[in-house]
Amino acid sequence: MKYITSHILTLGLALILLLAACSTPLEGQATLVPTAAQPPSAEGTAAASAVPADATGVPPTAASTADLAATAVAATEVAYAAIIAAQPTPIPTEAVTPTPAPPISYTFQIVNTFPHDATAFTQGLVYIDGGFFEGTGLWGESTLRETALTSGQVLRSVALESQYFGEGITLFDDRIIQLTWQERTGFIYDRATFELLQTFEYNTEGWGITHDGQRLIVSDGSSTIYFWDPETLQEIGRITVRDHRGPLNLLNELEYVNGEIWANIWMTDLIARISPETGDVLGYIDLSGLLDTSNLTQPADVLNGIAHDPVTGRLFVTGKLWPSIFEIVVVPKE
Repeated sequence: MKYITSHILTLGLALILLLAACSTPLEGQATLVPTAAQPPSAEGTAAASAVPADATGVPPTAASTADLAATAVAATEVAYAAIIAAQPTPIPTEAVTPTPAPPISYTFQIVNTFPHDATAFTQGLVYIDGGFFEGTGLWGESTLRETALTSGQVLRSVALESQYFGEGITLFDDRIIQLTWQERTGFIYDRATFELLQTFEYNTEGWGITHDGQRLIVSDGSSTIYFWDPETLQEIGRITVRDHRGPLNLLNELEYVNGEIWANIWMTDLIARISPETGDVLGYIDLSGLLDTSNLTQPADVLNGIAHDPVTGRLFVTGKLWPSIFEIVVVPKE
């Protein structure tokens, strides 16, 4: 197509130059100058017959030559426009995202076991100064509480209004941020007093929340993780979490651990280790068998709750209605 277009333009240009040349006398060629009407003579008749005439019998003039040149230009423009119109419209293509490598499999070793309130429907867990901040759920039973590590005792607690189903929590600076499930309402408390400082709204369900020191990191039960500005509480980015098989849904409670986002996967015994840059699942921690259910006096619910101490590296996990919090170390699965 480029070859044809180039040659048509070249042909049109050549035609224009040729016509222009025809309208300009050659050096040494006489130019016919019209004179006053005189009786025809043999000489005049011979001179007139020497001038070439077109098909109408009228000798060419500068004006008729210019008309031909204009016609040639117009024809060339029409041909060029037709060629451009005939070219196919480019079809945009999406960038191909590389498939993540298969995640590394991990298991665990128990370091310590600590008591936990078996009536607490754990939705969020944060390690602080030898204890925990914990967010619990269920309508009419949701709380924000502080508990002691070694005894499991509830040191203080504030209840959410009955229309709210409490979800994940995180500690950012001196503020505790707590989400709710379907009410799309969040609460900010003073760390020292548990005084409610602010109520805010967001556009998704609320499941888990953590932070990387600069951004709040939020899940909504889908395969999407959102990044919020910690001051405005507005979304500033998001990633889709996926492994080598595709998007990973049901991301629940979150914890930021050594540059990775760790997420409980609801209704499973798995924790996904996620790259915050790409959303790729780097590994799965299988906590199957962590809780011995053979001696439970009441039913326990699913694994949910991750707390990490960035100073010592200690890692704690628990679940909804679990009687224990476990300190574990993560090791590659053989």
